[in-house]
Amino acid sequence: MSETAPGLVTVFGGSGFVGGQVVRALAKRGWRVRVAVRRPDRAYDLKPQGDVGQIVAVRCDATRPDEVAAALKGADAAVNLIGILYEAGSRTFQAQHVDASRHIAEACAAAGVDRLVQVSAIGANPEGASDYARSKAEAEMAVRRVKPNAVILRPSIVFGSGDSFLNRFAQMAQFAPALPLIGGGKTKFQPVYVGDVAEAIARAVVLPEAAGRTFELGGPAVMTFKDVLKLILRETRRGNALIPLPFFAAKAIGSMAQLTALVGIPPVLTRDQVISLETDNVVADGAEGLTELGIHPTGIEAIAPSYLWRYRRGGQFSERPST
Repeated sequence: MSETAPGLVTVFGGSGFVGGQVVRALAKRGWRVRVAVRRPDRAYDLKPQGDVGQIVAVRCDATRPDEVAAALKGADAAVNLIGILYEAGSRTFQAQHVDASRHIAEACAAAGVDRLVQVSAIGANPEGASDYARSKAEAEMAVRRVKPNAVILRPSIVFGSGDSFLNRFAQMAQFAPALPLIGGGKTKFQPVYVGDVAEAIARAVVLPEAAGRTFELGGPAVMTFKDVLKLILRETRRGNALIPLPFFAAKAIGSMAQLTALVGIPPVLTRDQVISLETDNVVADGAEGLTELGIHPTGIEAIAPSYLWRYRRGGQFSERPST
């Protein structure tokens, strides 16, 4: 695959865990990057990742079409990374996933922005059981109706320093005597490294051959939820018990836990997240993925130890785990 020359790219939602890596990957390729976010102050730390003036943060509420249009002024390409894991107040799946994606696609079409990369999620399904999965699918369809040549990327669970998956359970293991095996821990994941996801997005922006295609991004190994928790415990040198928690019980707990979102506290678990766990999160048979984008996937075993050590009682140089 051949790449086109860089210009100005607007990255919506570029201040988050994945967004920071994407901005760096684009800047390294020579792009001028406009990071469009609700809170520009949270993106200021990205500016030193490029040359002077190469990375600029601007305020943009993607649920407002006028602000989206302003963020795209003069852009040659756009990346939509906007996504939430739980609903809180006006920040609903419909508003943040579907409406925002439609506004971005329509603004791209109106401004003549040729390349749009829409970051979705494995499991996106208009008939999915979870609200999250349905909203991600509806967002994809809204984009494709306006921009048929948009590139859609669907990552599995993304890991890396600063992730909200491995870190969450590693933190929990510091205080809880046991970790919950939701649904018995049988749900399958295909964890994908954040650096690989960022590289995939950067390539999708520039590769003409990627236009109109959907890529599912997964790592080299399929792991069960139980496998992931055992990896965390091994790397953090902890012996917490793993207790099976039936889906019905986890849903009840999630319904109560998500009430913290009403007072601005991120919930540890929501009912909708439990529903999502009833479906495996792996690359579909026959789907195009990292390989088709020329990327060799990085294994979780090679990266997770580089940041999970912070949760060990003895610190980074405590006794190595037995193999």
